[in-house]
Amino acid sequence: MHPAPFHADVADGPETGAAVWLKTSDGVRIRVAHWQKPDAKGTVLMFPGRTEYIEKYGRSAADFAAQGYAMAAIDWRGQGLADRLIDDRDAGYVDQFPDYQHDVAAMLSALEALEMPKPWFLIGHSMGGCIGLRAVMSGLPVNAAAFSAPMWGIQMSSVMRPAAWALSWTGRRVGAGTRLAPGTKAETYVLAEPFEGNSLTHDPDMYTYMQEQMRQVPDMALGGPSLHWLNEALMEMRTLAARPAPDMPCLTFLGTDEKIVDPQAIKDRMAGWPNGKLVVIDGAEHEVLMELPAIRDKVHADCAAFFDAHLARHKAARQTA
Repeated sequence: MHPAPFHADVADGPETGAAVWLKTSDGVRIRVAHWQKPDAKGTVLMFPGRTEYIEKYGRSAADFAAQGYAMAAIDWRGQGLADRLIDDRDAGYVDQFPDYQHDVAAMLSALEALEMPKPWFLIGHSMGGCIGLRAVMSGLPVNAAAFSAPMWGIQMSSVMRPAAWALSWTGRRVGAGTRLAPGTKAETYVLAEPFEGNSLTHDPDMYTYMQEQMRQVPDMALGGPSLHWLNEALMEMRTLAARPAPDMPCLTFLGTDEKIVDPQAIKDRMAGWPNGKLVVIDGAEHEVLMELPAIRDKVHADCAAFFDAHLARHKAARQTA
């Protein structure tokens, strides 16, 4: 574990923010950020989505600090400032989807070494929700999990779905797996698309925040997914959908204006999660943690209250043990 670059000026988070380089068990260099909080109740583990990077969650770190929580976030392999896995650094790629669990393991070891306060709690956004679901199914040491528009399915038409399976499967087997999936671009989304009509947020300030991060630190940018990544993601989501929900308290947020992940897959999963609750947010798009102020304030507050409830039970259990 060694100090890594951390762009505090674009993160707009607590002054305690810092980052470290980590090496995973399979030899990939990743980056983890941590925002310490004196006398913190615990630590929020932020699992970002595809294309994202730790600085994007600086404002969330500030919101959780105001609620009494420290926070940590990760640059997954293949994005942010972590190692890119193929020559085309603009294409999203992972060898196998479960490889992200090596990143999770490295993050947990680092948080132990950094003495990030316990108990720990998870927030998984989009692709981070898919990675997080496998992690909690595998015993991730958190007291409770929250998910923001988790990628438990990708939104596409009934016509496109079999085509996506066929094209992604064929592409990787004929040596074209590193090519961008049809309909996607090499340029990162927030610079390629104007605010008007975007699929992420209704808040122009948050969209500008993301755009400025990409302009000031272009090395963190990532374009569309490769055919290989798409095929791996489809297989991972199918595998996880066949497994029962883990025995863990869960709170999941889904916007009514969601256009990226599959709302029905989220509803199906939460309908079978005995200790889970689905919160549907009227008028929210994909990035509920970066939506209009009233929405994002409520989501952060609801997450903190949810964590508080399970923190209290954790303390009570320890006192009676």
